[in-house]
Formats: sequence, C-alpha cells, structure tokens
Amino acid sequence: MDRLFFETKIAADDAGAIRGIAWKFGAPDRIGDVIEPGAFKGAVLPLPMLFGHDMGDPVGSWEAATEKADGLHVEGKLLVNDVARAREVFAAMWAGEQQGGPDAIIEARGLRQTSDSGAIAAMIDEVLAAHPAVVDEYRAGKQKAFNSLVGQIMKAAKGKANPQQVNELLKQKLG
Repeated sequence: MDRLFFETKIAADDAGAIRGIAWKFGAPDRIGDVIEPGAFKGAVLPLPMLFGHDMGDPVGSWEAATEKADGLHVEGKLLVNDVARAREVFAAMWAGEQQGGPDAIIEARGLRQTSDSGAIAAMIDEVLAAHPAVVDEYRAGKQKAFNSLVGQIMKAAKGKANPQQVNELLKQKLG
C-alpha cells in the first residue's frame, strides 16, 4: 500500500498535535467508496501528512492509527514551526474552521498547490517571453537570473505552483 487518503474530523492543540477520526467505517468517501474495518490494516506509520494530497508537499506526519468501532482514529503533528501552509491550516482549525477538516480549509482558502505540468509550463513560457534579458543573463552563467525567473513564475502562480516542478520544467526549457 503506497497511499492512504484520510478524510479527517479532528481537533488540534496549540503545539500542532492533531487527533481525531480519519474515517467513519461504513460511510462513503468523496467518490462513493465505502471504507470498512481492516481497510487500513498493514499501513506502516508514520505516514506523511500531505498538503492537498501532494506527495511533494508534506505539512506533518500521522504517527498513530487505531481502528475503533466508529472508524479509524489518527494522531499526528503539523509542522507548524517549519511549514507556512501547516501554520495557516492549523490556525484555521484552532479558530474552529474545521467543517470537513484540513481539506475543506485548503479548498475554502484557495491553498491547493498546482501540480499540473501543462499549466506550470504555460506560466513558464509567459515569464520567459516577458523577461528575455533575464533569460540571456541566465544563459550567460548568472545563477541569480534563474532564481529571478523562478520568483516571477511563482508570482504568476500566486505562490501555488509546485516549486520542484517549476525548477525542473524551467531547467528543461532553458536547456
């Protein structure tokens, strides 16, 4: 098993520790699958807690999971001191904005990261076309020019583009 999807109903403390029910057994998930007891058997913990289900964007870890009569209960920790998005989601949860758990907060606040290669490539093309002098500086060996282009792409993406993909695709396009 290489991926687990938790739809959580959780509580958090001021240190970022979170706990609660990840899934109610016998209830359909977002796509209609019904989760039954034993479905998470064999899951190896800890598991990364992902921002927007993006494997490249961990915001914490799930440390414990226990099956109880009503569902799968989990305990974990948001990396509130290390990851800005984790702090924002945590602050919203702490303020009582938990209807639907972290995913609902991410959607409501427009925090979902863009990992669509096509969309990122289109933004890169626009930035390269708009900044030919910076492209020339990079090709002349100035690394700071690359960082400047990454900054312009992230600005165009309103900070939502997957930074790893931005770097990889930009390197490919610049040759």
